[in-house]
Amino acid sequence: MTIAISQTDRLGANPFVVEGPIVAGSGIPGPNFSLGTVAGGDRESEWVYCQLVLASQTTLQPGLWFQWTRDYVASLLTTAAAVVGNRCGVFAGASQAPTQSGGPVQAISLAAGTYYIWLQRNGQAPALVTTATAALVVAETTTTAGLANAPASATATTKAIANVNFAAANQTFTATTVNGSNQLTALGNVSPAGGPFIGAAISGTGIPGATTISGITYTPSGTIQSITMSANATANGTAITVTATGVLEATLMRPFLSKVN
Repeated sequence: MTIAISQTDRLGANPFVVEGPIVAGSGIPGPNFSLGTVAGGDRESEWVYCQLVLASQTTLQPGLWFQWTRDYVASLLTTAAAVVGNRCGVFAGASQAPTQSGGPVQAISLAAGTYYIWLQRNGQAPALVTTATAALVVAETTTTAGLANAPASATATTKAIANVNFAAANQTFTATTVNGSNQLTALGNVSPAGGPFIGAAISGTGIPGATTISGITYTPSGTIQSITMSANATANGTAITVTATGVLEATLMRPFLSKVN
């Protein structure tokens, strides 16, 4: 499977554009759509237009989990703040030109303010998951904002996320490393739609512990050219196997917070 892409930007709704910050009296219109508007794409994908008010600078990366109210006001999902019955979904990523670091689906840093964003509620999407075990059909909230959990069985006091499952607990691909460099090149088994994704933890020969993917660079044609790591490689390697975890491919089926575990 691969991550869904929008088919409706030609009609004016581009779910990979973050609008804002909206400042009253600035002359910049917002919102540009009615809250709750739905945009569609391939692989049964749907995005919902929501308001997001940030009290401080926040980095949004592909796969962050959000909940939203019936008034379509979104907030990062946590166990403490989760409201049973609220709909939830993920931030699919912000849009940039393919030649820029981060590519067409990337993280974005936002200052405090009011924004309008599209959150994915249906179809295949990247999803941040702290733990992934067993059948990958149990999904629940965590204490960390924007992260979900996929344990073998439900964890007491968390909130259950209904209607979501995960393709696999990890992803493997091949790459070349250069001692002292933070770049992975000569990549195999990667794609913009299928991952790996920004924020994923990666491991492999010559890759230090606790290393994550901090950036992805694309060619002008849109293929993945290189991956930037959060740490430098400690050895030279050719066609090493790299394992990525923590940002998994999820199938969303209009998830909602169903109960307290």
